Amino acid sequence: MSVICCSAKPINFPSNVMVELAGNVVKVSGPLGKLDQILNLETISIEIEPLVLRLHAISGAQQARAMLGTLRALIMNMIKGVSAGFEKKLILVGVGYRAQLSGRSINLSLGLSHPVIYELPEGVDAIVSTPTEIVIKGIDKQKVGQTGAEIRFFRKPEPYKGKGIRYSDEVIQLKETKKK
Repeated sequence: MSVICCSAKPINFPSNVMVELAGNVVKVSGPLGKLDQILNLETISIEIEPLVLRLHAISGAQQARAMLGTLRALIMNMIKGVSAGFEKKLILVGVGYRAQLSGRSINLSLGLSHPVIYELPEGVDAIVSTPTEIVIKGIDKQKVGQTGAEIRFFRKPEPYKGKGIRYSDEVIQLKETKKK
């Protein structure tokens, strides 16, 4: 092993979160659940201290520095997920566009000739507070984001009237209609 070159900003985590390193697998457990991630630790070393995690690049290569930031972000998202969780909020805009939750599936009426039924993946929950609002929750940021993207894909917002499924913080730039 070479000498340690650069280090990322240390990751502080709350006392109710446990972080373990077993080989190339980082395991994080907290009040909301457990997550584990297989990491590429060929060019990175990890030190776990009480309530602090430190990442160091072993060499100064560009790939080592890039992996340093990527692994830091992955571990921070895992810690945030098991302590606070993640959520995506989707809004249905359009006449007759509705969502209804039944068990582990979401029934969507999107102006199509058939209803759309979406089965929620394991580890992701949904809340339909109003018929035009879906909140997706979970501890894995990637799964929550992917679920939101898959539901949004059924009816993306169109640029003329803004109808479709959009994220709550998404801004749709409406186009002007063609004039004679």
